[in-house]
Amino acid sequence: MTRVAWLLFAAMSVIWGIPYLFIKIAVTELSPAAVAGGRTLLAAVILLVVAYRQGALRSALPLWPWVLAFGLLEMAVPWILLGHAEERVSSGFAGLMIATVPFVGVVLSRLRGDPHAFDRVRLLGLGVGMVGVVALVGLDSLAGQVDPLSVVELLGVAIGYAVAPVIIATRLSHVPSMGVIALGVGAVAVGLLPWTIAGFAGGLPSTDVVASVLVLGLVCTALAFVLFFRLVALVGPVRSTVITFINPGVAIVLGIVVLAEPLTWGIAIGFPLVLLGSFWATRPSTDAAPGDPQQPGIVAA
Repeated sequence: MTRVAWLLFAAMSVIWGIPYLFIKIAVTELSPAAVAGGRTLLAAVILLVVAYRQGALRSALPLWPWVLAFGLLEMAVPWILLGHAEERVSSGFAGLMIATVPFVGVVLSRLRGDPHAFDRVRLLGLGVGMVGVVALVGLDSLAGQVDPLSVVELLGVAIGYAVAPVIIATRLSHVPSMGVIALGVGAVAVGLLPWTIAGFAGGLPSTDVVASVLVLGLVCTALAFVLFFRLVALVGPVRSTVITFINPGVAIVLGIVVLAEPLTWGIAIGFPLVLLGSFWATRPSTDAAPGDPQQPGIVAA
């Protein structure tokens, strides 16, 4: 890769690893819906301008039902569930649970008729990854650090992140991605506007919470999508998703260093197993014909 590609790769590895920290801070004073609404409102202002200048909005507007569906599955529902879960679990635990997205993607590929989805390497990845998830949830639950609802919510986030790219691949593949993202973010911002207004109606929250929402909106959403599509243009969609193997590590380290979250046995044992399983589960199929397309996920936490 070029030096620019490496810089973008490093930036995205951090940018999509830090949201878990800032969501954890923001939901101490704002509702999960207000946090999601605030970040999308900030991001929409920037992304809609970028998409308009690129001429990417015109072709996306006629397909607004699918764009809306993408926005709901990629942003609205996952970000609310993620925020609600982080009211009760550590940011590191949440980040590692979201690393299960590749496992959901493999299962979806098989359900969509991909005969190579369950080849030996990917099945091995699924198996190792499931052992990691069981270790993560089981050990931390025994220690009283996880409740069942948070696990269900985080799995719902992973499902949303895995399903949303399928909409782009099947219904919006001919539309510029920036147009889809910008309209999706804008639609979510409008839909969540009542919660956003309610969250800030009583006055500004603390400086830490306001700063967290600003970082989530301007850096982790607006800047992140611009940089991500630049990275995809330079190295391709498959290689660009390697950042998802680094994001959980960033989330865990920040949780420990900044929020003084404990490094639990569940995370210590589950972390390497989940990442190893994700790596194998996303390996190109050994049985697929050369050039078979692979649709990456967009894990925009």
